[in-house]
Amino acid sequence: MMKIAFKMKLMPGCKEEYRKRHEAIWPEMVALLKENGISDYTIFVDDETNTLFAVQLQADGAQSSQELGNSPVMQRWWAYMADIMETHADNSPVSKPLVPVFHLD
Repeated sequence: MMKIAFKMKLMPGCKEEYRKRHEAIWPEMVALLKENGISDYTIFVDDETNTLFAVQLQADGAQSSQELGNSPVMQRWWAYMADIMETHADNSPVSKPLVPVFHLD
């Protein structure tokens, strides 16, 4: 397993809507993530900057959630979230990988 982290940007004033949409995450989205080796997925928000910070475990050789854009389910999810996040033209979230500098088990 590999742990990865990345950040994304939430539009100002959209934290509660973001939380609401994720509390009702589609079963097919959960299935897509799990079928592709993604687990222990957590997203945090920095209220001062509206920065989302995501951490997930990936099975060896698996893609991150940000690399599943060919899936129709992911494309629908991205379109659903595009009004409250910074996105690219294809609705995929603008995300930046984060480099680990410290870890403690």
